[in-house]
Amino acid sequence: MEINVIAVGKIKEDYIVQGINEYTQRLSSYCNLNIIEVKEASMAGKNEKNAGDIIKKKEGERLLEKLPERGYDIALDARGKPMTSEGLAKSINNLQVKGHSSLNFLIGGSLGLSEEVLDSVDYSLALSRMTFTHQMIRLILLEQLYRAFKIKSNEPYHK
Repeated sequence: MEINVIAVGKIKEDYIVQGINEYTQRLSSYCNLNIIEVKEASMAGKNEKNAGDIIKKKEGERLLEKLPERGYDIALDARGKPMTSEGLAKSINNLQVKGHSSLNFLIGGSLGLSEEVLDSVDYSLALSRMTFTHQMIRLILLEQLYRAFKIKSNEPYHK
């Protein structure tokens, strides 16, 4: 299985980089993981009322440009549908059974995802109803993917 995480921005905090590296290594036994970063849109000079929408749209265009042609596309959005870890494992298994060999997870910038991105995906997933930084979401997603693969493989993992 191929997992593509397409995200806005670079990770700046060392502790998050360390966590991402740890889960990237752990996931290597279960999938081919690709992390694709796109540049954040600049906030400089954006005094317009709809500056946030302009920034989200630009970042969204960059995300969609990097989206592989094939695969099942999942947006990470606080307004999406929540899922348990077991539910994620079951969903990954069901998608594989249906012939999907590639999952693409899209993570927006600090302002979230544009409506264009949300309208183009197959599924919108909420990892939590709480608000996290887009950098933390990347780490949380990788941990949940690792947990899902462990569940799917009937292997023990701490609760």
